[in-house]
Amino acid sequence: MLVRRLPAGRPIAWARSQCESCGQNLHALDLVPLVSFAALRGRCRHCGGPIDRFHPAIELAAIGVAAWAALAAGDDGPRLLASCILGWLLLAAAWIDAGYFVLPDAITLPAVVAGLAATWWLDPAAIADHAAAAMFGYGVFRGIALAYRRLRGRDGLGAGDAKLLAASGAWLGLSSLPSVVLAAALLGLMWAALLAWREGAMTRLTPIPFGPSLALATWLIWLYAA
Repeated sequence: MLVRRLPAGRPIAWARSQCESCGQNLHALDLVPLVSFAALRGRCRHCGGPIDRFHPAIELAAIGVAAWAALAAGDDGPRLLASCILGWLLLAAAWIDAGYFVLPDAITLPAVVAGLAATWWLDPAAIADHAAAAMFGYGVFRGIALAYRRLRGRDGLGAGDAKLLAASGAWLGLSSLPSVVLAAALLGLMWAALLAWREGAMTRLTPIPFGPSLALATWLIWLYAA
């Protein structure tokens, strides 16, 4: 819902889900993840129009995030819950940025708050470090973005990337931020190489979303290094 509605400016909390072909309001039985898609054979029960494959794809991805978190957390229930929340926020942010080149405040800012809340819950003594990391991460990326714009006359790093790094700091702490940035840069280079291979020549003006790389780097470091 977030991935579909936020980029389009559609309401989140007070709007019914509708068929994207006929506009008919959908009921609870039409919205059971994966099960409804399979039962309806990928078509709307009202008009017979095809249901976009995006829906089962992101439902599978969300289940995958939870399964990955469970493998990493083991029998630590509180950390598993925190990991699922972080993973789902990062999944939504990455998917939106990959498709629309935007990281909505409606995801990045709650991710900062959630990171600080998770720190307060899991490791209260680290709250000051994580709060400082959130501010430092945002400040560094905003400084780089402003300097780039001043030198080149165009944007090279969005404000959403700075807010997502702030969220990384809130979840991971100061000591992890260099690793996040390095891992995200390497993943971004891999992404660029893949795009160049699939789509042909790229130039320095070719836009490449940084959010997916930053989200994946944050996720991996949270699971295995934080």
